[in-house]
Amino acid sequence: MEAQITSFRRSRRVTRPNQMILKVIEINNKDAAQEIIGKTVSWRSSSGKEIKGQIINTHGNNGCVKARFEKGMPGQSLFKKVEIK
Repeated sequence: MEAQITSFRRSRRVTRPNQMILKVIEINNKDAAQEIIGKTVSWRSSSGKEIKGQIINTHGNNGCVKARFEKGMPGQSLFKKVEIK
């Protein structure tokens, strides 16, 4: 299953660099997004480095989810594809 990174998880003043908001391509509602909570996510950079994470919660009503990665994500990862296992 694939998803696209849409943004860092952030508030008005605080950006959390290890948490991202993902839009899952095949999911369009909150109920379907709740079924993939706990699955692992991996992002691979162009140099071959892989950063892994886990889906922790839903975000909104359109099927977006929050993912926590093991370390901070670079800005180049925005709007790139990730793989959900």
